[in-house]
Amino acid sequence: MAPVTIKPTRIDTAIANEIAQNTNSSLEHAAQAMTWVADEHVMVALAAAGWLCTRLRHPQQRPVADHVLVVSLVTAVLPHVLKSLFDQTRPDRLTVSGHWRGVPYSGRPRDAFPSGHAVHMGALASAADLLPPASRRWARSLAVALSLTRVALLAHWTSDVVAGFTLGIVVERLFRPFTLAKSQRRLEASRVRP
Repeated sequence: MAPVTIKPTRIDTAIANEIAQNTNSSLEHAAQAMTWVADEHVMVALAAAGWLCTRLRHPQQRPVADHVLVVSLVTAVLPHVLKSLFDQTRPDRLTVSGHWRGVPYSGRPRDAFPSGHAVHMGALASAADLLPPASRRWARSLAVALSLTRVALLAHWTSDVVAGFTLGIVVERLFRPFTLAKSQRRLEASRVRP
């Protein structure tokens, strides 16, 4: 099956050109360090560690940990499937001046769409609903900031990040009824009891 080619929008190109003209090595190194937090390997490892911790110490949190682990695994695989269907050149392959200013090369040259990091972060931002309000705001802010590092590194077009983030939200919301249904029924049953 031939991949579908996706072209960047004018806004994508304008943002990438602005970054390429105004970045520097220090900014790019900082963004590169930050972006690792949103990497699929790190996200799955953290979800697995949280899942194990609930098994050992916090059994009341097991349904949420199950949900986060399942969503993390799905969001680790889904971008690879989509990248095999869609063909888009990364912005870092289309700049010379950006590389002079410290922009690194990211991943495979034609795997821009969607941003896998943003898919993970969209799912995290959506799952933050399951946290207390203060933690929820912190998690969402972190998810947005980490997603934006992909734009700053010219690893993805802005539209790739927006699409990936949105896809992460959709995945997390689609899995909630299945992964959290049992605990939700238990919670509703406890509210009915006198």
